[in-house]
Amino acid sequence: MTVYATICTRSREDVTPTTDKLLSFLAQCDIKICLISGSQSIFEAYEGAYLHINPNPEDILIFCHDDIEIHHSPEEFLNILKENLDSDEVGFIGPAGTTYLSPNAIWWDHQLWQQGKHRGRVFHYDKHGQVHNTVYGPPDDVVVLDGLFLATKPKVIEDINLQKPEYFVGDWDYYDINLTSQAFLKGYTNKAIALNILHNSRGEIAGKAGWELNRAAFIANTELPMQIFK
Repeated sequence: MTVYATICTRSREDVTPTTDKLLSFLAQCDIKICLISGSQSIFEAYEGAYLHINPNPEDILIFCHDDIEIHHSPEEFLNILKENLDSDEVGFIGPAGTTYLSPNAIWWDHQLWQQGKHRGRVFHYDKHGQVHNTVYGPPDDVVVLDGLFLATKPKVIEDINLQKPEYFVGDWDYYDINLTSQAFLKGYTNKAIALNILHNSRGEIAGKAGWELNRAAFIANTELPMQIFK
């Protein structure tokens, strides 16, 4: 079994200290790294990387941001991946998502958060530059996951479409909801799991043109809400 990590970055010549730290950690884990720069879209990058890797069925695939830190030992991190992807029923795993994707298709919707619909946690920097533990809810099965870190098996990728939907306008946004919702609708179980990941971003994406346009297109082409019944 081999673990592969696909990461998009702006420039190979100007890798940030955060990205350098991430790459160093992944190398310690003996994870094969596919670092992509200069791509026209994240959809194109992920699809191209997958075709290049040509993984075996037992392999694990990671798709993640370049501005995260993974706060586990290499052994612990690899065990978390293996234990949570040990079933053919599992789709994607990641640190945070929701059990209910409402008609507005915003997974982190604050009203639903207050209603206990969300799962997982992510460490963020707050507006004062301090690390804040953003707890969405307990680890559990979810409909969709945030795209800062996703892991899956090749079978799942073969069953969904990595290409950008023809109705999407933006090239870099809403890929996470598109990918993980496909897996959910195919009958896979997505899971928000206990991962210690620090996102070197406050995650403020609402209002970004590409994100808003792709969200609107997703809503227009998807039956919502999506939810887990338990």
